[in-house]
Amino acid sequence: MTQTTLDPIPDASLPTMPGQRLARGVCRHLRALDFAVIEEFVPATGLRVDVLALGPKGELWVVECKSGRADFQSDRKWHGYLDWCDRFFWAVDQDFPTELLPEDTGLILADSYDAEIMRMGPETPLPPARRKVMVQKFARHAALRLQALRDPAAGISGV
Repeated sequence: MTQTTLDPIPDASLPTMPGQRLARGVCRHLRALDFAVIEEFVPATGLRVDVLALGPKGELWVVECKSGRADFQSDRKWHGYLDWCDRFFWAVDQDFPTELLPEDTGLILADSYDAEIMRMGPETPLPPARRKVMVQKFARHAALRLQALRDPAAGISGV
């Protein structure tokens, strides 16, 4: 993981929110592991995961990015994410008090530029029907986001 505290060249693509910066580093790392990633994905009504990653073998990982103690302690929904993935991870920066995180979840240390998996989350395979639904949602969501990027005037919303 890159330990950059001062970037000599301003990066206009760098997100302003701390959680989004962590998500960027996580997504870069997961791409290097051959995962496709989507940020801010809604698996079910009332849930929004920070990162959903689809692996080369069809595995689905959820990564929740926490910028600090208060952010983690105020998260009451994370248990609901477990039903929508094969593995669950927290992504935090190097200053986060990791002893707060449940030991039976994955842990990723991240910054704006990269990340490192410190602890694998336990594998809890999705039932085949739910996996099919999630992979289809992933594909549809990714395609709609790409179309909205390429043709903003198309009026695509909700992605």
